[in-house]
Amino acid sequence: MGEVLDVCCGTRMMWFDKADSRAVFVDKRSESFRPTGVKFADRDVEVRPDHQADFKDLPFPDERFSLVVFDPPHIVRQSLLGNVTKYYGALPADWESELRAGFVECFRVLRPWGTLIFKWCESEIPLKEILALTPEKPLFGHRSGKAAKTHWVAFMKAPPHA
Repeated sequence: MGEVLDVCCGTRMMWFDKADSRAVFVDKRSESFRPTGVKFADRDVEVRPDHQADFKDLPFPDERFSLVVFDPPHIVRQSLLGNVTKYYGALPADWESELRAGFVECFRVLRPWGTLIFKWCESEIPLKEILALTPEKPLFGHRSGKAAKTHWVAFMKAPPHA
């Protein structure tokens, strides 16, 4: 089993090697779909995790991974409408409790001194509101994308005695 855990892998779009053996891919969805629109209508898209599970209830022991990637859905919707929510999923109306529980679970499976990479797009909810959902202190971050709305944030889990 790999040393890296991606808890919301979706279509593995950010991965250079979508079958990287160093990683374990998790998503609550396992499906294929045909995106709408001229640009995407010629191929099916696959969401095929190694383990089908919710990021709030991961099937792994405490402190199992040295690196965890947390790229949760960033759009609040009641249903998966349109290509964006089909690719990335959607957050429920109670997104605060959903993401708070996700952070807790990600840090639970992360080893002491391990790294959590958190990715967030500020299309609807500002990053500062998201970071307020965890008591963990981020190390550093970076904005990217054409509108600089995507944030990459690195955390390091301190050992219990620190």
